[in-house]
Amino acid sequence: MKLHVKKGDMVMVIAGDHKDKGKTGKVLKVYPEKNRAIVEGRNLVKKHTKPNAKNTQGGIVEQEAPIHLSNLMVMDGKTPTRIGRRISEKTGKLVRYSKKSGEEIK
Repeated sequence: MKLHVKKGDMVMVIAGDHKDKGKTGKVLKVYPEKNRAIVEGRNLVKKHTKPNAKNTQGGIVEQEAPIHLSNLMVMDGKTPTRIGRRISEKTGKLVRYSKKSGEEIK
């Protein structure tokens, strides 16, 4: 199944937690099987960790948790937009485009 969000996209959180709603961030990882994505600096949760080789002290670590794709909207410059797919006239390949401006999204 094709998704409207890819790794590296700038997205806006359009629903969910009140502290993150309306804010933007970069997609770090996408989980297509779960329809979720991790957005940089958004949906932060506190995780209690035991001491290990990486973190010898242990303690409470803040990290990003996955957000459902239906709560994310791709940014086209400074505005959020819906995504469509069409065949490019130049390359003949399937490309994503902004439904608001009609421009191709890289």
